[in-house]
Amino acid sequence: MVEAITEKRRGALADFFLRLVKEKPLGALGGVVTLLFLFTAIFADFLAPHGMNEMVEVVGLSGPSTNYPLGTDQLGRDILSRIIYGARVSVIVSLVATTLAVLISTILGGLSGFFGGKFDLVAQRFVDAWMCFPGLVVLIVAASIVGPGMWQVIICLGLLYGISGSRIPRSAVIGIKENVYVDAARVIGCSTPRTLYRHIMPNVMAVLIILFTTRVPLMILVEAGLSFLGLGVPPPTPTWGGMLSTEGRRYMLQNPWMAIWPGLALSIVVFGISMFGDAMRDLLDPRLRGGVGRYGVKVKARLKTKIGE
Repeated sequence: MVEAITEKRRGALADFFLRLVKEKPLGALGGVVTLLFLFTAIFADFLAPHGMNEMVEVVGLSGPSTNYPLGTDQLGRDILSRIIYGARVSVIVSLVATTLAVLISTILGGLSGFFGGKFDLVAQRFVDAWMCFPGLVVLIVAASIVGPGMWQVIICLGLLYGISGSRIPRSAVIGIKENVYVDAARVIGCSTPRTLYRHIMPNVMAVLIILFTTRVPLMILVEAGLSFLGLGVPPPTPTWGGMLSTEGRRYMLQNPWMAIWPGLALSIVVFGISMFGDAMRDLLDPRLRGGVGRYGVKVKARLKTKIGE
């Protein structure tokens, strides 16, 4: 019995990856980019040829060479090593801030959608008022008050996008709580926490996974923007946004590679994660399976066969 369940799970997982490769090639490519991004961040100490702030040359601003594939900055530090260490900062900020944002969205939106009534009215008016403020202005004000730093950025991003994103799980919970099995759970005496944990949350997981995958690239971009403005992770810790601001913008005419390489790394990672998130959305959302993917292909093939006959 256990072996059959394990084989079934393996088959479902293998089928999912097969569909991802066949039906969403850009999504599969984005998944490869995401895995490489995570691998680079985790093993940055082993992959980087030099330390993040190690001065490898006396005279900086050198172009790509055999010893330094991406060149050096104005202080003689290896740009490749700093980009690799900058990936670690982006991973920590994006994953932790996204987890915090999704957790806040789930709690606020889930409770608001499940209880409804006055609680939902008050909570959603608070969300409306919160969304009226421009996100960048809120982040700049918050970062100016609490000061620059990694955990300050994480908390600010988590609160900002957690409250504004609560409407997504709220709408999913409102649709799920009207199902018959939720009424049956109430009739047999299930408590509210048990109903939420056993009957509501498992059916909202697909929405939360999609929300998580679409929030990660946004967090990377916003963190880079804050670092570019000098309100993110303070130097000398390397970040892609900081490398574009303090170093790349000042010396881009003398050595344009200082701005090209961090910008290219940022663009590739954000594009890859976005494509992977879109593919996950299309494959996990049951409402889209009839229009795209193998189900839609099979239906079209059957229609063509019947028309040919």
